[in-house]
Amino acid sequence: MSRANHTVRPITEGVIWKQLLAFFFPILLGTFFQQLYNTVDMVIVGRFVGKEALASVGGSSAQTVSLVVDFFTGLSAGASVIASQYYGAGDRKNLNDALHTAYAFSLAGGLVFTAAGICMAPAMLRLMNTPEELLAQSTVYLRIYFSAITFTFIYNIGSGILRALGDSRRPLYYLILCCLLNIVLDLIMVAGLKLGVPGVAVATALSQMFSACMVTRALSREGDIYRLELRKIAFHGRILRSQLMIGVPGGCQSVMYSLSNIIILSAINLFGTNATAAWAATGKLDSIFWMINGAFGISITTFVGQNYGAGRYDRMKKGVWICLGMYQVVAVLVSTLLFVFCPRLFGIFTKDADVLRLGVQIMRPIVPCYVLFSFIEIFSGALRAVGDVLVPMLLTMFGICVFRIVWVFTMVPLYPSLRMIVLNYPVSWSCTAVLFFLYYQYRKKRWPEAGGVK
Repeated sequence: MSRANHTVRPITEGVIWKQLLAFFFPILLGTFFQQLYNTVDMVIVGRFVGKEALASVGGSSAQTVSLVVDFFTGLSAGASVIASQYYGAGDRKNLNDALHTAYAFSLAGGLVFTAAGICMAPAMLRLMNTPEELLAQSTVYLRIYFSAITFTFIYNIGSGILRALGDSRRPLYYLILCCLLNIVLDLIMVAGLKLGVPGVAVATALSQMFSACMVTRALSREGDIYRLELRKIAFHGRILRSQLMIGVPGGCQSVMYSLSNIIILSAINLFGTNATAAWAATGKLDSIFWMINGAFGISITTFVGQNYGAGRYDRMKKGVWICLGMYQVVAVLVSTLLFVFCPRLFGIFTKDADVLRLGVQIMRPIVPCYVLFSFIEIFSGALRAVGDVLVPMLLTMFGICVFRIVWVFTMVPLYPSLRMIVLNYPVSWSCTAVLFFLYYQYRKKRWPEAGGVK
């Protein structure tokens, strides 16, 4: 494999823990701004329009958008993994083919989801039992959002490739600018022009267009061994198959996560409004940990992918254990803080005594078990980076997603309580963590001792 004109990348040399942290923090900040970006629409529309508009933007339409975007993000993860491997190997031709194939894939996927989303928006909303009084506004929001979803796909796949090439800063900068632009446009469209829900949707679409242009511009500039050229955007069959082999399991896994969480929410809803409110507040506090989890997952996937491509197998394996240790230290710290201070933290969202009590009852059995998920996230990220995705997908789907569904329909009817619903998390994480540990130990012995991407 040719390594001509390829300078040594910092991620394949130097102190491992320092490089992982340098990569981790920009991703964590980016995830924070992504959360802020998703919250701004609901805050502004709720304050300036009303609760019906808030429900239209943040209810069934938001779940539909999340399901589609998460599916495509999981699907496009294959492009990032393949790009990181070729970048680590210094393979200019295949890296550029992978880049142009990824863009062709995002454009094609955007066209398909645009047509499907515009046509099927009312049916999807009715399928989720959206109240009739919210149906019209929710349909308008979804149709405007889907009309510009290609830009969302381009940003996600472009920023994912930049991070896979070791650049986690520019995607962060673009996301911050996009978030600020969205706030300004929301205020103009909603508070100024009084456009309501359509105004929020247009502001989101314009912001996504801006971020897609920025990330495309970054990739179009001359890199050391890569450059996006719009006229060269096309499918390369062999590379597309490799990307899909890695991406399809990730997309299916994202869908299964979403469906299992919807089923859990339906079980929580049976315990009344207070339980639902407590669960919603728990989700906001819980997101602190999942932002950290996602940042560690992307970091180890990029690290392993580049070192695998460069043939640095000993460094790759060492990096997995270092990242696992770092994750566990952070998980214990976050768990301790949330366990101790969750009664006060719930007070940010509500003063209702019953909601506070139920929130603590839900959260405290979960947070001590965050450390278990470190094995799932780090090992699955490392395995994904070397193209091993089928078995990890099956372990996750059956160990977590299917397990949750079975638990809700078997254990909860036998012992109907919030605690029994919540217990599915530590039990499923424990079983799946053991399976991932055993599979990783088996799989790493089969990795070659030299070479790189073939």
